[in-house]
Amino acid sequence: MITHRHVAPLIGAARSAFRRAMLAAVTTALAAAATAQAQTSSTPPSKPAANAAAIGAWGFDAAGMDRSVKPGDDFFLFTSGVWAKNVVIPPDRSIDGPFSRLDELSVERCREILESLKGQTEGDRGRLAALYASYMDEAAVEALDAKPVQPLLDEIRAARTLGDMCALMGRASAGLGVSAFNARVSDDPKEPDYYSLRVFQSGLGLGDREFYLRDSFANHRAKYREYIASLLGMVNWPDASAAADKVLAFETELANAHWSIAQSRQVEKTYNPMTPAELESLTPGFDWPRYFEGARLAGVKKAIISQKSAFPEIASALQKADLATLQSWAAFHAVDGAAPLLSKRFTDAHFAFRQGFLNGVPAQEERWKRGVRFVERAMGEALGREYVERFFPASSKAQVEALVENLRASMKSRIQALDWMTPDTKAKALDKLSKFGLKIGYPSKWRDYSSLEIKPGDLVGNSLRARRHNADFWAARLGKPVDRADFGMTPQTVNAYYSSTRNEIVFPAAILQPPFFDPAADAAVNYGGIGAVIGHEITHGFDDQGRKSDGEGRLTDWWTAADAEQFVARSKALGATYEAVEFQQFPSMRLKAEQTMGENIADLGGLLLALDAYRLSLKGKPAPEIDGFSGVQRVFLGWAQVWRVALRDEALRQRIINDVHSPGPVRAATPPRHIDEWYRAFGVQPGDKSFLPPDARARIW
Repeated sequence: MITHRHVAPLIGAARSAFRRAMLAAVTTALAAAATAQAQTSSTPPSKPAANAAAIGAWGFDAAGMDRSVKPGDDFFLFTSGVWAKNVVIPPDRSIDGPFSRLDELSVERCREILESLKGQTEGDRGRLAALYASYMDEAAVEALDAKPVQPLLDEIRAARTLGDMCALMGRASAGLGVSAFNARVSDDPKEPDYYSLRVFQSGLGLGDREFYLRDSFANHRAKYREYIASLLGMVNWPDASAAADKVLAFETELANAHWSIAQSRQVEKTYNPMTPAELESLTPGFDWPRYFEGARLAGVKKAIISQKSAFPEIASALQKADLATLQSWAAFHAVDGAAPLLSKRFTDAHFAFRQGFLNGVPAQEERWKRGVRFVERAMGEALGREYVERFFPASSKAQVEALVENLRASMKSRIQALDWMTPDTKAKALDKLSKFGLKIGYPSKWRDYSSLEIKPGDLVGNSLRARRHNADFWAARLGKPVDRADFGMTPQTVNAYYSSTRNEIVFPAAILQPPFFDPAADAAVNYGGIGAVIGHEITHGFDDQGRKSDGEGRLTDWWTAADAEQFVARSKALGATYEAVEFQQFPSMRLKAEQTMGENIADLGGLLLALDAYRLSLKGKPAPEIDGFSGVQRVFLGWAQVWRVALRDEALRQRIINDVHSPGPVRAATPPRHIDEWYRAFGVQPGDKSFLPPDARARIW
């Protein structure tokens, strides 16, 4: 597993002679197209020549705008107010917008693939077919009811000591269940050429610690307690109601120990390498050898501890808890984890709490959708290989590569022009940028699933075997050189990400579609869409945490003290804008600047780079006007369109508490407030509700 930061989400191959030639050819072609478009615009057309843009006439849904709203009052409503008024979130979703709609398309395409594989028995196609069939065999699942989870419960009942529970927690890390600590293999932040073991705080069923500790979430705790008691009662766990009280009290103890999300983002503070002996000394009473053996990680020689000060407190909470409480806690989470794979009474209970109560979703997804997602989790790359063959044209890959080069050039120019950064730090920033890697679409080699056994009629068993197969895949890499051909997301994932340890940006195939990218759309809209997303990921290499790694992906301080101080001060100016955002549904809730800082910096940087890169693509020619909108305006419109998002109230609450990203409407409207060109392009003046004085606008990258 690699460390990465999302938008939302094969450098060797990319540097092959063939790819370089293709990139140069496409860049030339795009520049020529931009020049031709500009040259035909001496008399600005009211609309472009007829084309096949997927959205509107030129790639933007102008009908979704609310032109009665001033851009300077609320840019989200100006660009998307009619859409927001009329949108109906699908009953099986908590959110609607470009990401969720492309995700729906991806799921439908994957269903098409899986349905076409019926009858296949050989290789990965046979495994995919059998895996999907095991989920879709609802009659078999109903007949088994709770039986598939009983072996897990029997193991929990057989535990007699804390050491036994440590072994069970290790097995849960590689299977179904819960652990107070979560171990995973990933790139080593200070030795990025090698894999190491990272260990994190874990064990909370409600998500972030705030749900346990804030008075305003008392109802969430009450509903959670009811859910715990309900699931334990469904498997005839002794005195389920009293057990639920103890489980909630124990998780509250863990929550008191946990770091906040903002604290856990501090990459230098979460790098604490230890030997097993040092780890045991840090957490008295926790049997790490048995945990690691259960997690299929026996023989670990070094572990990097994340929330170091929390670990002793977590270990203390485990020691203080009686065995019956720990068993009930483990039993509940085993059933909760397995519930989506069990009979209808379990899936309904799981949905009612996890999606219904916590996220406000009124209807459960159809079984086939859940089946597709199950297969994706189990054999994501095998399914992705089929997806790429059917749904990802090579031309899209080449065109996006050309966009990246303009964005990379724009970032270089911005770094060179910074007036607040000293030459030494600036040189190292440019060196890091020059070493950025790029992966687009899909991996250059695919994961081997040949040792994964899939059995008809054994849904829970198939899930466990897939999880253990994945755990073994990563365990086999521990201490070995990093395989840089890896993709951290499957091709059918609608997202993108930046990896700090590999200093690379990655764009799966499924995001390279309208409204993010449309070869037939106006270039400015594409730059505001996928261009800004690419710029977002580039900027992650220079956000509040990404800036702490160098061009080789190594966690190190390459900044002068004065430059670091300047960066922090400028970032705080940006954070203050987000913390001031008010949510009508939740007047007392605010975004946390330190929690969302990285994504907010990346959004601002991405939009700035998109504007620069669009101008670069024009080769000095004037931008055409389309439907009365200038080129700069259309870049901003393209940006706002990809963040055209509607959320159910409960889902919004979850985002504010648990997410490092700001909600979509905030992302659409807030970065432009810090960009001078937005003010000029849309005539935003003092007195407009979103106006920021020039000295309050964040000037970072």
